[in-house]
Amino acid sequence: MNVIFQRAEISEPALFSPSDTTKKVEYFPEICVSTFSENIIQKFSSLSNTEKIAELYTANGIIPVYKSRYKGTDIAFYLSRVGAPACVVGFEEVVAMGAKKFVLFGSCGVLDGEKVKDSIIIPVSAVRDEGTSYHYIAPSPEIEADAHSIQTLENVLTNCGYPYVKGKTWISDTIYRETIPTIQERRQEGCLVAEMECASMLAVAKYRHIPFIQFLYGADNLSSDTWEIRDLNLHGLNNAEKYMVLAFECGLAI
Repeated sequence: MNVIFQRAEISEPALFSPSDTTKKVEYFPEICVSTFSENIIQKFSSLSNTEKIAELYTANGIIPVYKSRYKGTDIAFYLSRVGAPACVVGFEEVVAMGAKKFVLFGSCGVLDGEKVKDSIIIPVSAVRDEGTSYHYIAPSPEIEADAHSIQTLENVLTNCGYPYVKGKTWISDTIYRETIPTIQERRQEGCLVAEMECASMLAVAKYRHIPFIQFLYGADNLSSDTWEIRDLNLHGLNNAEKYMVLAFECGLAI
C-alpha cells in the first residue's frame, strides 16, 4: 500500500478547497495572528479596541476571530486548536476569509535547557514526526523555515530587546509518546524543543504561498531525567502582552 509517507509527490487535485467551506470576509485584515493559549486570546479579546469579525466552525464548537488595531493597522487574531490537523484547518480557513500574512506563537517542551534558558525560540527547521505536512509537501526528514521570515523575526526580537536562540524543533502528534529514547535521539540530532504544529504550518504556508512566521517560548522541561511541568499549565498568561505585541510587530514587519 502506497501511503502518503512513501509518495515522492503530493497528490493533486483536491476534491474541494477551503473557499468551498468558508466565505471571504469583507475588509478582513491582511495580517493574522494566532496562538494556542485561550488565556491570551481572552485577555486581548476583552480590550476596548477589539471586535469580533468572523467565526470558525468545528464540531468542537465555534472559535471567534477578532480584529484589533495596532499602530494604525488592523490585525486579526484567533485561537488555534492544539495539534497539527486542527491548527492547519484554522489557518486554511482564515486565509480563505482574506488573511495574507500569518504569525503563530505558542509554548514548547524544552529538550536543551542550557541553550534555550529564558530565550524566545526561532524554529529554523522542523523534524517531521507528524502526518499533516506530508499532505502539503513531499516526504523529507525535515522542513526548513523561510530564510526571509527567520531574518524578519530576528530583526523584530533585536529591536524589542528580547534574547533569542535559533534551532531545530521536533514535531510529534502524541505528547504522551515522547519516549526517553526518542527524546535523546532528537537532542543528539540538534533539536532544541518539541511541539506539535510547526512542520505542518511551514508546509501549508509554503503550499498556499502565505508569508509565515512562528516563534516559540519554553514551557515544560524534557531535558532532565524527570519531566518538569514548569509553567505549562499557565499557557503563557504571565507574558501575554510580551508575546502578543511581539506577534503584532512581526505581522507589521513581514
